[in-house]
Amino acid sequence: MPSPGVQTRLRIASVGPSKQPRKMLPGRLLAADPKMTQQAETRVADAPPANWVDRFAPRFARPYMRLARLDRPIGTWLLLLPCWWSIALAGDAGPDLGLMLIFAIGAIVMRGAGCTWNDIADRNIDAAVERTRSRPIPSGAVSVKAAWIFLAAQCLAGLAVLLSLNAFTIALGLASLALVAIYPFMKRVTYWPQIVLGLAFNWGALMGWAAVTGSLALAPALLYLGAIFWTVGYDTIYAHQDKDDDALIGVKSSALKLGASTRKWLWVFYGAMIAALVASGAAASIGMFFYLGVALAALQLVWQIVKLDVDDPALCLHLFRSNRDFGFIVFAAIVAGKLF
Repeated sequence: MPSPGVQTRLRIASVGPSKQPRKMLPGRLLAADPKMTQQAETRVADAPPANWVDRFAPRFARPYMRLARLDRPIGTWLLLLPCWWSIALAGDAGPDLGLMLIFAIGAIVMRGAGCTWNDIADRNIDAAVERTRSRPIPSGAVSVKAAWIFLAAQCLAGLAVLLSLNAFTIALGLASLALVAIYPFMKRVTYWPQIVLGLAFNWGALMGWAAVTGSLALAPALLYLGAIFWTVGYDTIYAHQDKDDDALIGVKSSALKLGASTRKWLWVFYGAMIAALVASGAAASIGMFFYLGVALAALQLVWQIVKLDVDDPALCLHLFRSNRDFGFIVFAAIVAGKLF
C-alpha cells in the first residue's frame, strides 16, 4: 500500500485503461491559439519555479523549450559533466576549453532530443502520472507530429556538433544512439531501466577522452563504469517520486524493486562509483590532489544517503539535483590532479 505521505502528494491522473489520453492538437504550438493560452502557459510540475523559460522565453517557443527540458537544466549538467571529466582526464595541461564548449552545446541539444524522444514514447504513461501529466505532449501543448519534427531538427543540430570532432569520436557518438532509442521502453520490461540510462547518459565519459586522443584506454573505461553506478544511484532516488503512480500503472523502476532497501543499495552504487573513479585516476597516473578531491566528492554522496527519505518526493528531487555539485567536485579534482 502506498505510504500516506506520498499518497497525499501523488494522485493517479484520470487516464486509465478504459480512457484514451486527450487528443493532441494539430502540428503547431498550443500557445498560437489565444483560447488555449492558459493551458500552454502552465508550468510543468517538476520544473523549478520562476525558471528562465517561463520568465523570459517567447510565448510561442515555451512548450518546445519545455519539451527539450530547457526549463530543467539539471539533466543537461548530469549528461555534460562526465564529458568534462573525461576531457580533463585526457589532457596534460588542463582541459581543452574548446572541446568543453563543443560538448556543452552537444549536451544541450542531445539532452533535448533524448527528452523529446522519451516524451513521445512515454506520452500515455506521462498522462497517467501526476508529476508528468503537465508535460507538453500529454497536456496537449505540443502535438505528437510537431514533437517528431522538433526531434528531427534537434538530431540534425546534434549531428552538426558531432561532425566537428575526429572520425573515431564521430563513430563512437553514433554508436550511442541504440541505447538512447531503447531506453524509454525499458521501464516496461525490467525493474532496472536505470542501468540502460546509465549506459546511455554517461557515454560522454568515453567520447571526451576520444575527442582528445583519438582512441580509448583503461582510464576512460573505468570512468564510464563508475559513472554508470552513479546514475543508477541518483536515478533510483529520482524514481522514488513516482513510485506509487508507477505501481498503479504497471511501470517498473529500481525504486519499486529496492523499496525501503534503497539506502542500503545506495552505499553499493555510490561506493562502486568512488572505487571506479579512484581506479580511473590511477590508470591515468593522476596527482595526489585528485584523491583529496575524490574524498570530498565521496562525502557529498554520503550526505545524500544519510539525508534520504524515500517517502518525501520533494527531498528526493533535491538530493537528485545535488548530484550536479558532486559532478563539479569531481571535475575540479581531476583538473587539480592534472595540474599539481
